[in-house]
Formats: sequence, structure tokens, C-alpha cells
Amino acid sequence: MNNTILVAVTDIFFYTKVRDALRPQGYTLERIRNQEEVAEKTASVQPAALILNMNDLAVDAFKALETIQSNSALRSLPILAFANHEEVDTWRRAKELGVTKIVSRNEFSARTKDLVEELIHPQPTRQS
Repeated sequence: MNNTILVAVTDIFFYTKVRDALRPQGYTLERIRNQEEVAEKTASVQPAALILNMNDLAVDAFKALETIQSNSALRSLPILAFANHEEVDTWRRAKELGVTKIVSRNEFSARTKDLVEELIHPQPTRQS
């Protein structure tokens, strides 16, 4: 299985936190720095997942999601997004555009590794 995770986070300090949380788990990170790299890297890398900052100024998250949804091979790509928790419309639109899970920036920061693990290796829900 491919352990490459695309990370659309242009803030270098935040990216470093993500890298430090995931590299020890055996993940390879491929950074997306601008809008053009979204289509280019999702097509060439065949990632295990995508991490998307919904508030990034360099990468338009909604355009990125539309790019991914327009490619049938990528529609099942697990996507973990984070945004400011008060941005209700951003959360709603992200879900409509196929984000698998969206969390607050604080939760993402505190639980990066666990959130990625849950996304890539979902546990079956028990039926009672």
C-alpha cells in the first residue's frame, strides 16, 4: 500500500508539525504548495490520503476539492481537512465536496497522527 500523504498546508511551521507527527509512523509526505500542484500531485503520486487546510491562502481548498471530485479515480481518496471551528459554511461546503473528515485546527494539531490513522485504517463500526 502507498503510504504517501499529500499535505496542502503552506505554513512551513505547521507543515513541520504534521511531518514530525507522521514520518515516525512510516508515512511519506508530499507537500502541495499551490493550486497547480493539486491536480499534478494527486494524479502522479496515487496518495493514501490528502490533508487539506481549508483556510490556506495559497491553495484554494474548494477548487482543490472540485479538482479531486472531477477525477473518478480520486473520488474515494480519504481527505482530512481542518478549518476554524466557527466557519460553519466552510465545514458544510467541505462535506458537500467530499471531505471525509473535517476538524478544528486545534483538534488537528493535537491529534494529527490519530486522525490520519482513523482516516486510512477506519475501524468497522459495531452493530448492536
